[in-house]
Amino acid sequence: MPQTETSSVITAGNVVARRYGGALFELAEEQDQLDAVAGDLRLLKILARDNTDFKQLANHPRLARADLVEVMKQIGKAGKLHALTGNFLMLVADSRRLACLGAMADAFLAQLATHRGELIADIRVAHALTEAQSEKLAVQLRQLAASSKVQLAVKVDPALLGGMTVKLGSHLIDASVKTKLARLERRLKSQEEAA
Repeated sequence: MPQTETSSVITAGNVVARRYGGALFELAEEQDQLDAVAGDLRLLKILARDNTDFKQLANHPRLARADLVEVMKQIGKAGKLHALTGNFLMLVADSRRLACLGAMADAFLAQLATHRGELIADIRVAHALTEAQSEKLAVQLRQLAASSKVQLAVKVDPALLGGMTVKLGSHLIDASVKTKLARLERRLKSQEEAA
């Protein structure tokens, strides 16, 4: 796929995610259910990201819409999702947009953070953080951002080898072993070329 097509597909996916996430946010705000829906979306985001069966279901091209909606209805019941979230999940299934569910959840949660004056720190780590490490990192990021409202969005990425990357607003801190090794490799190559 050419670069421009890939970019337009990604952009279209982001637009869809923001539209759906924004619509759900408005409904949840009207019904005073922001916290309940946010909690549900955090769980659904993990399901969409980590569950192989869900991914296959979300991307199955021949599954009838009615069957897909019924499965999402059952997931909503089993997960004891708020009615608003359950209806949203069925709508997303009926629209065949389940592959974008994680991005929709991100859009909702980002809008919620903005609404509450919070900053979201996107963190990638090579290994899962303990609760104590998460709290220590949160304290450091609050000091760095000069804000008492910083939420951590942590993703495990073994490709980093060690360390972490932190994106807070427009700032990116890359303290990953992968990046340090790449810098060392570039330095060694430039020294070889100079010799």
